[in-house]
Amino acid sequence: MDMPDTAMPTLYLSHGAPPLVDDQLWVSELAAWSRDLPRPKAVLIVSAHWESAPLTIGTVTTGTPLIYDFGGFDPKYRRVRYAAPGAPELARTVAALMPDDEPVHHRPDRGLDHGAYVPLTVMYPAADIPVLQVSLPTLDPPRLLHLGERLRPLRDEGVLIVGSGFTTHGLPFLRDWTPNATAPGWSREFDGWAAEHFAAGDVDGLVDFRSKAPGMPYAHPTIEHFAPLFVALGASSDAEQEPDQVIDGFWMGLSKRSLQFA
Repeated sequence: MDMPDTAMPTLYLSHGAPPLVDDQLWVSELAAWSRDLPRPKAVLIVSAHWESAPLTIGTVTTGTPLIYDFGGFDPKYRRVRYAAPGAPELARTVAALMPDDEPVHHRPDRGLDHGAYVPLTVMYPAADIPVLQVSLPTLDPPRLLHLGERLRPLRDEGVLIVGSGFTTHGLPFLRDWTPNATAPGWSREFDGWAAEHFAAGDVDGLVDFRSKAPGMPYAHPTIEHFAPLFVALGASSDAEQEPDQVIDGFWMGLSKRSLQFA
């Protein structure tokens, strides 16, 4: 890879379910955001929808079928294609960055899941940037911060590191499933708390979100959708920085707050 003039930022995206691509506001916000980013040499993405320990590297082969890991939606969402180029060189570099005493697994048959390809279809619709997805090897925030730190050198090589989740994800507690639904109290409270802690660069508070954040456990009855934040945060230049909170608001009552770290 050619060396860029400056390091790429890292992102935490609230990616949503497949129908989020029909939300004109979200699509316009995400598309505009991606246009403002330096063009990456490759994208390395971790998604809430792939937990596997130890760290597992997905396909490096162009055209591996996508994973339609959802149900109950219009069949058209299973006809989406996103044949981004594979990134075998990036895969080798990621494996080399891991500690010698921590094995790395490979899943050459695993294509991108919807937590990865849904936002990428908006950000890079031409599918002309190599993409590599790796698993969340743990949900423990300090360990994910450390993983991000190990991946940090990739930013100097033009790699865009993306954590894809959702700032609130209390699906069992939603009562109104329309896109413009009023956000439940637990979703608004968690979102407000998160926004304040992001602005303050309060890493310790964010790490302890399960015990400190209002709206829990309703905002995250399981925590895999907030976990990718810590990979992006760890890979940033300074975990205590104030990030750009590029997207906010709610969709189906869930917070779609999304961040960019220098």
